[in-house]
Amino acid sequence: MANIKIAVVGVGNCFSSLFQGIHYYKDKEPSDIIGLMHWNLGGYLPSDIEVVAAFDIDKRKVGKDVSEAIFAPPNCTKVFCPDIAPTGVKVTMGCVLDGFSEHMSDYPEDQTFILSNEKEPSKEDIVDILKTSGAEILLNYLPVGSEKATRFYAECALEAGVAFINNIPVFIASDPVWAKRFEEKGLPLIGDDIKSQLGATITHRVLANLFRKRGVKLDRTYQLNTGGNTDFLNMLNRHRLASKKRSKTEAVQAVLEQPLDPKNIHIGPSDYVAWQKDNKIAFIRMEGRLFGDVPMHLELRLSVEDSPNSAGVAIDAIRCCKLALDRNIGGVLISPSAYFMKHPPKQFTDDEAHQMTEDFIAAKRSN
Repeated sequence: MANIKIAVVGVGNCFSSLFQGIHYYKDKEPSDIIGLMHWNLGGYLPSDIEVVAAFDIDKRKVGKDVSEAIFAPPNCTKVFCPDIAPTGVKVTMGCVLDGFSEHMSDYPEDQTFILSNEKEPSKEDIVDILKTSGAEILLNYLPVGSEKATRFYAECALEAGVAFINNIPVFIASDPVWAKRFEEKGLPLIGDDIKSQLGATITHRVLANLFRKRGVKLDRTYQLNTGGNTDFLNMLNRHRLASKKRSKTEAVQAVLEQPLDPKNIHIGPSDYVAWQKDNKIAFIRMEGRLFGDVPMHLELRLSVEDSPNSAGVAIDAIRCCKLALDRNIGGVLISPSAYFMKHPPKQFTDDEAHQMTEDFIAAKRSN
């Protein structure tokens, strides 16, 4: 089968893990596979994914081969596949717009972005690169809060005729206007805000669903997250956090029989701890009542490498998107969005979303 040609916006930690993973699994035998939900998804293996274009705004990445740029500062994720041959694909200067928060310039260079002084491309330039590269799918890995920039690149995808996977909490797939535009163009769309393979939100959802199934009344809950990568540094600007908090909160509220009063639920990034680097620590507390109104509480501490945790999900999202292209399915892919994303157009329980996605892969449902 032909390779799946992807372009990416944002050559940060998440893409570094994804790109490393594509090469890490290339020479593996199916019996040796650890960390993937699917080895063969609809006939496509992880190694069938090919990066044909990449955009970033950091001067340490722009102009470099993708295989080198993924290890450039401020990237700090775990290196599990260090020996990657040059690809011949160089990182192109992207459009800044609101993809850079001014407060980040106050931090040491190894922790934050250094804006390239190269000329920003026009929309026509971006569209031309997407077309000439042969890209079929554009992945959005911009920083949280990049509202204008995300819409700009979604527009570029529409004009270039490529599918779009929105991995951040800017609402594209869950916005009926954008969803309709991709449907009219016959282009698949998956979003919004990627779930981790086994991260804080998916764990919180599973526990909330367990409370519901076992008849435990959940009265209040919080999820507090700390990390030391550029994503957490970027989110110190609280104005950029609104969509992230909404996405994570609604993901948990959606599995409850009755949503909690806003004062009884708090979910979101809490602080930046530089020495944690790409390690994310989540603290979850859930307070409820058992039989006879007897109170109980649960506390959980989860420690994970943040970026590899999302890469395994992204690999499946890419391959589902390719299946939709092969089948001429346009618009929001409801099933993969519900399973892979925190803020899909329609929420389902994780068991329902899992089965729907398996049915989609097996061509038992259209989207």
